Amino acid sequence: MNINHKDGLKLNKMEKKFLRKQSKARHVLLKHEGIQAVSYPTQSLVVANGGLGNGVSRKQLLLALEKCGPMEALLMPPSKPYAFVVFKTIEESKKAYAALNGKEIIDDLGQKIILYLNFVEKAQWKKLGLQALPPGLLVVEEIISSEDEKMLLESVNWTGDTDNQNFQKSLKHRRVKHFGYEFHYENNTVDKDKPLPGGLPDICNSILEKWLKEGYIKHKPDQLTINQYEPGHGIPAHIDTHSAFEDEIISLSLGSVLIVMDFKHPEGVTVQVMLPRRSLLVMTGESRYLWTHGITPRKFDTVQASEQFKGGIITSDIGDLTLSKRGIRTSFTFRKVRHVPCNCSYTSVCDRQRKATSPCLPESSKEAWQLEREHVHRVYDLIARHFSSTRHSPWPRIVEFLKALPSGSIVADIGCGNGKYLGINKELYMIGCDRSQNLVDICRERQFQALVCDALSVPFRSGCFDACISIAVIHHFSTVERRVAALQELTRLLRPGGQALIYVWAMEQEYKNQKSSYLRGSKTSHEDKKEINSDTSTEELLENQMPDGGSEDLASSVPSTVNIKEEGCKPRKVELPVHTNRTCFHSQDVLVPWHLKGNPGKDKAVEPFGLAGCPDPSPVFHRYYHVFCDGELEASCQALGDVSILKSYYDQGNWCVVLQKV
Repeated sequence: MNINHKDGLKLNKMEKKFLRKQSKARHVLLKHEGIQAVSYPTQSLVVANGGLGNGVSRKQLLLALEKCGPMEALLMPPSKPYAFVVFKTIEESKKAYAALNGKEIIDDLGQKIILYLNFVEKAQWKKLGLQALPPGLLVVEEIISSEDEKMLLESVNWTGDTDNQNFQKSLKHRRVKHFGYEFHYENNTVDKDKPLPGGLPDICNSILEKWLKEGYIKHKPDQLTINQYEPGHGIPAHIDTHSAFEDEIISLSLGSVLIVMDFKHPEGVTVQVMLPRRSLLVMTGESRYLWTHGITPRKFDTVQASEQFKGGIITSDIGDLTLSKRGIRTSFTFRKVRHVPCNCSYTSVCDRQRKATSPCLPESSKEAWQLEREHVHRVYDLIARHFSSTRHSPWPRIVEFLKALPSGSIVADIGCGNGKYLGINKELYMIGCDRSQNLVDICRERQFQALVCDALSVPFRSGCFDACISIAVIHHFSTVERRVAALQELTRLLRPGGQALIYVWAMEQEYKNQKSSYLRGSKTSHEDKKEINSDTSTEELLENQMPDGGSEDLASSVPSTVNIKEEGCKPRKVELPVHTNRTCFHSQDVLVPWHLKGNPGKDKAVEPFGLAGCPDPSPVFHRYYHVFCDGELEASCQALGDVSILKSYYDQGNWCVVLQKV
């Protein structure tokens, strides 16, 4: 959109809108990336929304840019929603600025993308250090012929006899078959006492013998899992259980031209490895025992443009990155079942050798506040919009409580989140409060009465409410004293005879021989495919669905360290285990992951930088929780002294109490 000719003239509505969007793109670049746009023409342009992170491939962008003149470079940083282009001359750069600003293109996902261009003095990008494959990792390209690939794929009968013990299992995002032993995804292991009949397929045995002879593998596997993945689906990051399988784990990639697998070290180093069609991945030693491996759920991978169909790591050469469209991928993963204890040297992640240690918890109110500030307050402000998009269906028994209150009752929702309960009963006068400014802003956008405050110090007179609710709040306080203080503050607000409903997450996710909805990971309806994160049994009873990765491990169970600083003292380390999603709790005090994701509507043009310009397309935040044991919530309420417990019950993974002020 060229509006230079409008200098001094009144702009129309569309032109004003364009200038606002261009200015926003400029602001986001500076705020989140430190990229300073300039007001005068240069050879270099930054193209907002024209990045690999927006689903725009190098080929697509080149088609648009080449019409404006010859270029010196097109730089596309990985996972970023922008690109840099350097033209041969300033005149060609000015031509692109005029022709492409506000131009709409369609990305490879079919979404409308509007480009916003700004001049920059110089195209800058901080290059990553040189990376190498994790120790013990090997990628062998073209390990089998195309004829062998065809035979292997045709040998898998996905519509076979369901009476056969090797038949296709139903998983959320893929089809799967097991041979030798059935692989159990809930704990990444096998039942060693229940081998499947028939062993491995004959065609696999002959290929394995060949690999043994050629020295690619050292042991012949006795377990095989075949998975078929549709484009857009992936594998959650995990480590294959040490006690279940021997050192060597191998995986053959078939069907899809290329896939990128992410390997992550506990210290945070991530290496992206390209696995081309018909390649063999061999994991031994450190890469097998210490690094997690997984495949991010997406339909395109960022790969080397010059070596698009080769294996190995993805380098940081942003002048040589593009997108590769995924196809249907079938993986043959071979393992050897372990029959002797694991004695590996990676004891911190070894399920056999790792000792169960109690978390190192805060020792003072100040330490507790620092922990909560970092792993509750800060996190909820950062994830507020995504969190709110997954919280919209009220829980039935909470609705029942609110509907039963007399007309005209004054009710406080302490820790109201996005305010989903504030409008349930129009006959009530409800007001909400939350520690997160961003969540309170969402409440106000919905025309609800809400304010920012701490649940330990609510700015209302004592005895002014007929009822209060506290849903999934008390479990975020990190000491017994602070949890009791939060309950005391709740009862302070009640008039005599007033009632409070309290929900907290339960340690017992299996109760009376039934798994909670959190463990079951029940699916949403086709009409309501919202992304739900890990704690949905306490946050969303009816909408339990994991992010695209499925129901296996999404987080490491390695303890996480939080540095707590006391004035005049050395920082003290508070160690908490990171909970593995969709599994039972093994500690009452845990950090629970939240995978922040953007999900722009397919029919809407993408705003500059998608999710508030967040530099990481899918960051993970950890929220502190204290999960309550049976009877613990009632005991905490009884410690208050001026209340009586009217009712206590278990509701899909939560302990719940209705109390009355006496």
